[in-house]
Amino acid sequence: MRRTPFADWPCSIARAVDLLGDWWTPLVLREAFYGVRRFDDFQRSLGIGRNILTQRLNRLVDEGMLERRQYHDRPVRHEYVLTDKGRDFFPVLAALVRWGDRWLAGEEGPPVVLQHRTCGHDLGAEVVCSQCREPVRLRDVTTRLGPGYPAHRRPAAMATGRFTGPGE
Repeated sequence: MRRTPFADWPCSIARAVDLLGDWWTPLVLREAFYGVRRFDDFQRSLGIGRNILTQRLNRLVDEGMLERRQYHDRPVRHEYVLTDKGRDFFPVLAALVRWGDRWLAGEEGPPVVLQHRTCGHDLGAEVVCSQCREPVRLRDVTTRLGPGYPAHRRPAAMATGRFTGPGE
């Protein structure tokens, strides 16, 4: 069955899912955040097939989230280093960790704990408003169409540029 591509949808969630929506890609990025750089180390830590890992690494390089750097000549070997775009994805994974720890961890607790180097405390990622720094909660958010939403795709219900979500 062919997958529907979302890369051209006028929705940032759809576009992100198009890039990151399989189960291996976020795990490859997780390993990169943990400091893994070499193909064999990714494969060993994830238990992933070489063909799948090659596809995921190539896609992340093509999308500018990882950079491929040669570290050996004979045979040619590369390492995969996070780019600014790749590092910018870390808060998303940290939010997934917090949600997973709350809703999916067993009685023994979370399997991995994130620690903030600056203050030394364990952390739980929190999404806050970029203006007032208050925590973002569904009930406090509304949505409106942004300037990047194509006019020819605006449904009649959204013609005013505003639409309501489940938080209202």
